[in-house]
Amino acid sequence: MTSTDTTTTYAIDPTHSSVEFSVRHLMLSKVRGAFRGVAGSVTLPAGATIPTAVTADIEVASIDTRDAQRDGHLKSPDFFHAEKFTHIHFVSTSVTSTGSETFQIAGALEILGVSVPVTLEAEAVGRTIDPWGNDRVGYEAKTRINRKDFGLTYNQALEAGGVMIGENIDIELQIEAVAKK
Repeated sequence: MTSTDTTTTYAIDPTHSSVEFSVRHLMLSKVRGAFRGVAGSVTLPAGATIPTAVTADIEVASIDTRDAQRDGHLKSPDFFHAEKFTHIHFVSTSVTSTGSETFQIAGALEILGVSVPVTLEAEAVGRTIDPWGNDRVGYEAKTRINRKDFGLTYNQALEAGGVMIGENIDIELQIEAVAKK
């Protein structure tokens, strides 16, 4: 286990974690999607449920909106430019307790090489030993970003008024992490 006397580092388990998002389409409905490739770490003090540090790397090419043509467009230079910017990065700068199991994670989110401060509202879901003897922790977190802050400006005006793609992106994370050995 990667740990000191007072902290343990947990690796995000990509098969049991999700990074999902939603955005308004045609100003009518929300299109939902997910990034399937996520890695990172959570640093947890001994005996605590609220972490002191969080990092994440999200593989841009793993985007999945259940529409191959849309996914291809999102990977193109019009949006994420997946060939040039292969990952979305997050590094926490502070973690602040807001309750016994709730907290805020402030940090830098980098998309398209542009780093913007964000705050995630988070909750410790639980902790357990899995059937193979591994120490696991679970978290939920959410935030809202404005895609234009990162240079994601592609859009189309609608004849009836408004635009095809909303500016605000809602992000929801379900994170399961396992203590590093």
